[in-house]
Amino acid sequence: METLIALARGASRLPVALACLALFALMAMTFADVILRSAFNAPIQAATELTRVLMAVMVFSCLPVISARGGHIAVDLFDGIFDRLHLNRLREASINIVCGVMLVWPTERLWMLTGRARGYGDVTEYLSIPVHLVTGFITVSVALTAAVMVAIGLVHLFAPHLLDEDLAR
Repeated sequence: METLIALARGASRLPVALACLALFALMAMTFADVILRSAFNAPIQAATELTRVLMAVMVFSCLPVISARGGHIAVDLFDGIFDRLHLNRLREASINIVCGVMLVWPTERLWMLTGRARGYGDVTEYLSIPVHLVTGFITVSVALTAAVMVAIGLVHLFAPHLLDEDLAR
């Protein structure tokens, strides 16, 4: 099981690296756009389009990793009750499983939108990037996030010792 965790940890580096590259590209493009706009009155025409695509890549590539690490914003209204009843493990498991299952519907809708964009041949305005590539990437990321959340919930139920602080790095 530790081998599986090490493999998952290694696999999580790829989407984080992709998000880092997207962020760097976004930063460089914004810098160049500001300089070109200010100094030469020649902005980058596709800057808005590239910003949208790069933001989608940044957000959705990290979504499964953030979900696996429990890095989402949490509201602790009922934590005191669960602490007193010693049901923290059950709470974490149920939250992850329910959220993972709830992501199935958005995944299905995104899959449908991806197919529709591909069928219509939708492309972006300036760079003619096929829209189905971006929505397909988002679809795969949301589906992976759903699977990760269900898996983490099951680990909370059946093997909570694997979620120690040293293994969660």
